[in-house]
Amino acid sequence: MSEVAISQDASQRELDRLSELAEEVIRRARAAGASQAEVSASIDTGLNVNVRLGEVETVEHTRDRGFGLTVYFGQRKGSASTADLNADSIQATLEQACAIARYTEEDPASGLADASRMATQFPDLDLWHPWAIDTAGAIALGQDIEDAGRAHTGITNSEGASVQTGESVSVYANSHGFVGRERGTRHSLSLSLIAGDEAGMQRDYWYDSVRSAKDFMSAKALGNKTAERTLARVGARRLSTRQCPVMFSPDIARGLIGHLIGAVSGGALYRRASFLVDHAGKQVMPSWLNIVERPYLMGGQGSGAFDAEGVATRDSALIENGVLARYILGSYSARKLGLESTGNAGGIHNLVVEPGHGDGGKADDFHSMLNRLGTGLLVTEVMGQGVNTITGDYSRGAAGFWVENGQIAYPVEEITIAANLRDMLAGIQAVGADVDKRSHLLTGSILLGRMTIAGE
Repeated sequence: MSEVAISQDASQRELDRLSELAEEVIRRARAAGASQAEVSASIDTGLNVNVRLGEVETVEHTRDRGFGLTVYFGQRKGSASTADLNADSIQATLEQACAIARYTEEDPASGLADASRMATQFPDLDLWHPWAIDTAGAIALGQDIEDAGRAHTGITNSEGASVQTGESVSVYANSHGFVGRERGTRHSLSLSLIAGDEAGMQRDYWYDSVRSAKDFMSAKALGNKTAERTLARVGARRLSTRQCPVMFSPDIARGLIGHLIGAVSGGALYRRASFLVDHAGKQVMPSWLNIVERPYLMGGQGSGAFDAEGVATRDSALIENGVLARYILGSYSARKLGLESTGNAGGIHNLVVEPGHGDGGKADDFHSMLNRLGTGLLVTEVMGQGVNTITGDYSRGAAGFWVENGQIAYPVEEITIAANLRDMLAGIQAVGADVDKRSHLLTGSILLGRMTIAGE
């Protein structure tokens, strides 16, 4: 058994202990005068090993505890937290939360989510897969990954390989009588390499992230892919300033969908700090495009039966035939907007961007997407924070490849890509079937009709 792993029985005992603690603290909060109370408690366990040039750089074992309490005295709210689960710390956290609540201003939107919205079904979503690897095994695996990458001619250096395994058990409970228990595992492997020529050095990386270690790509495959990506960047050029079609690789396309999520999330909307304020029910993307939240995907990176407030999650369209079907709301932001929670307190649960294009027919794989791009820019890296969610203005440093007649011609770097997110979303021409499954945002490559490239 792993020296960091919580066994299945041990994880259930931890959940029992956290559940009992949460319910007891809620009872004590009510006895102290709170009209409502909620508790989040968690225990996270992990191992992180980094190796570089065959030598161990770091070995980190973690066992973190978290306990957060929020109390409501009417519509006055107080929150406090601790990283210590002993009785004295919990009592001090309770007293601090109550003291804060007594002195805060009333907020008409505060309070627990509606009791009628609490989850009642808790299916096993296949999220718990402890990895029986010890420190020596993790070091050896990291060395194998790095060795596979460094074996490629042209690779001149390494920034190291990382092996991580983590397990989490958590409980959310509130004074509606709701107690939600979750446990999950996340494991990752990564490698970063350097290649050089007379024109300079190039760096790239790759990683794999899974719920179950049996789903990892092999050490050799990860090393090979990282080396191939790094070597492909050697000899990168700048482009002259132009306008052209742009295709985002799947891992970069995720960021574009992330900007959409930010623009339709409650906090930005009730502050009126989004370019998509008042856009529910309006066309914001092409009519063939659908984006659906799927909280119950087996083994999904974002799967869960309830949100951070205990509200039941459900399959639900976000974009339906290009129309913004709803916003992304917890109960607080919903009340501020005069709407209802969408079960998204704490974020999205598996957002699936359905592959397709305006021509109908079979969705494109990566090579077919390049053919559809024709001549234009493939973006594989973006840099900087040049995205304004209020106006939708988008301007970021980028690197990738110039594509001619559907074939990669040469690598490019030191350019800026710019447009407005409103136009980018409306101008999507295709979403590929080459879905990147390493995230809770599940999308393939995304092809945009036109962006401005600023270069030489």
